[in-house]
Amino acid sequence: MVNKWDETCIPDQSGKTIIITGSSSGLGLETATALASKGAEVILAVRNEQKGIEAAKQVNRRHSKANVKVMKLNLGDLNDINNFAVDFKKQYARLDILINNAGVMMPPYEKTKDGFELQFGTNHLGHFALTGLLLPKLLNTPNSRVVTLSSLAALKGHIFFDNLDGSKGYRGFPFYRQSKLANLLFAKELDLRLRAAKMTTISIACHPGIAATNITSRGSGRDMKFLTTLMNALFQTAAMGALPTLYAAIEPSLIGGEYIGPDGRGAKKGYPAIDTSNHKMFDKGVSEKLWQISETLTGVHYTFVG
Repeated sequence: MVNKWDETCIPDQSGKTIIITGSSSGLGLETATALASKGAEVILAVRNEQKGIEAAKQVNRRHSKANVKVMKLNLGDLNDINNFAVDFKKQYARLDILINNAGVMMPPYEKTKDGFELQFGTNHLGHFALTGLLLPKLLNTPNSRVVTLSSLAALKGHIFFDNLDGSKGYRGFPFYRQSKLANLLFAKELDLRLRAAKMTTISIACHPGIAATNITSRGSGRDMKFLTTLMNALFQTAAMGALPTLYAAIEPSLIGGEYIGPDGRGAKKGYPAIDTSNHKMFDKGVSEKLWQISETLTGVHYTFVG
C-alpha cells in the first residue's frame, strides 16, 4: 500500500462519469473537486439545487476546465430517486463510479416522505434504491465501482429489525449507528452478489475517520460555524476526510469488498488504508435479511445482468 496516499496520487480521470450524492459541501464537495480536477465529468447529486449550483461554481473557480453538472436528488423521496435515475439514464451512456456519500446525523425524530425513519431512510434506503436503479448503467460500464460511506459509528451499530421506523422508540445516535452499519453491510453484500454474478463492477465501503463537516447540522442544512471550527481544531479536515473515498473510488489494487479508512490511531485521522474492522461487523445472515427488507421497502429489486 502506498504510504501517505493523497490527492496528488490520483491519475487522469478523463472519460469517466461519476455521481456523488450530497456533494454541495463537506466530504462530497472535496471528493467532487478532486475528481473533476483530474478530468472526470462529475454529477453533483444534491437535495438543494441552489447550493449545488454554488458548489459547482466553487469547483470551477478552483479548476476552470472542470466538467461539473448539478442534478436534483432527494434521497428521502423514492419518487425523486426514480426521477433522478430516469433522467441520468437518458442523458448518459455510462456510469463509472457511484459515490453514496450523502447523509444526515442525529436529527430530531422525523420520517421521510415514504414513512421511513429519516436516517435509515436517507442514509441507507435512499442509497440502496439509487444504486439498484442505476445498476444497469454500472454493469454496462467495464470496471465500474460503487463506493458507499459508512462511519466509525457503525462499530457499535445494531439493526433494529423490530423498530426500523423508530415508532417504538427513537434516539438519534443509535439510529445513526444503525444507518451507518446498514451502509457497511449493504456495500459488502452488494460486492458478494456482484462477484457471484461474475460482474466487473465492484463495491467498496469507506469511512472518513472523524472529519469536520457540515453533517453536524443534524440534517437542517444550517451553517454550524462554531462547532465546525472546534472540530477543525480537534479532528482532520474535510479534505483529509475525503481521501478514503477517493482511494476507494480509483485505487487499482482494490478488488471489491474492502473497507477503507484513515490509518491513524483508532482510524480517526490519517491517510487511506484498508480497515479490517468490517470483518467484526459483517454478519451474512443480518446482511441478507437487511437486503430483503430493503428491496421490500423501496420496491427496488436488483438484477445482476450486464
